[in-house]
Amino acid sequence: MILQELIKQYIDYRRALGTKFRGNGFYLRSFCKMIGSDTSVESVGSVAVSHFIYGESQRITTGWFRRYNALKGLFQYAKARGYVQKIPLQKELPKHTTDFTPYIYSKQEIRLLLETALYCKRPKSFTSGITIRMMLLLTYTLGLRKMETVSICLRDIDLSESIVIITSGKFYKTRLVPFNSQIKKELENYLLWRKGLGLSQSQESYLFLNDRGKPVSGNVFYDSFERIRTESGIRRDDGAYCQPRLHDLRHTFAVNRLLLWYKENRNVQILLPVLSTYMGHVQLSHTSVYLTMTDELLQEANSRFENYIMQKNYED
Repeated sequence: MILQELIKQYIDYRRALGTKFRGNGFYLRSFCKMIGSDTSVESVGSVAVSHFIYGESQRITTGWFRRYNALKGLFQYAKARGYVQKIPLQKELPKHTTDFTPYIYSKQEIRLLLETALYCKRPKSFTSGITIRMMLLLTYTLGLRKMETVSICLRDIDLSESIVIITSGKFYKTRLVPFNSQIKKELENYLLWRKGLGLSQSQESYLFLNDRGKPVSGNVFYDSFERIRTESGIRRDDGAYCQPRLHDLRHTFAVNRLLLWYKENRNVQILLPVLSTYMGHVQLSHTSVYLTMTDELLQEANSRFENYIMQKNYED
């Protein structure tokens, strides 16, 4: 069997089981493109597999494990059906490093990203800077994942109730995401601008379309962000293996929400499940990954602790 046929068969199989299989599907198609679609599955060796898993960085990153797991599932599927005799993957895995710290954007950097989006060059995406700016704004202010942003349809927006219905979350979870009056005004202006371009007003239409009336893809959104971040001069010099990411907008949202609750003297422990539900997490532990301890957040936490100690001493 050739590689392209195997990958298509495997992806169809996984999706028939009820999984979206977007991430692993992307990695497998990338692997197929690198190796060659007409390559015999049995001829794929460990050297080619290792080259793909390590990528250009040649470092053990989260992406390393994602690519490894994608190929592991594929070759286990192939071996169980007699397409290959052995799995060309190393059995001993390297230690999974957990020292990566997400980048938390400052308010000034967020404003700079939104401003730069309006004039940053757009090579062949045919996507307006106004559209990219709105996508960045919703991703940050609503704490959305990249694919949740690009998948919003007109029917998902309820301006009267100030909510967006997210139907493309992980594990097929649907949730209601409220927004404030400022975002409501931004959406109203964007919808009027969009209508003035003559873009589809069908409730089934995607909110974000390019100049040709086609949905803006996740890859175009990601590539646009990378150009905007580079143009803005936003970078990290702390030795991290990657520069500030689009997904870090979601981390920034979570940290800023927690910081606001500290400043308002709210009970953060009680409110954490609320934040978890808002962000579409199945478990509270998933939300904790986003709560990076910044200097400002640490200062607020210390202040809360000091107030608690002083109150305790006073009562004693």
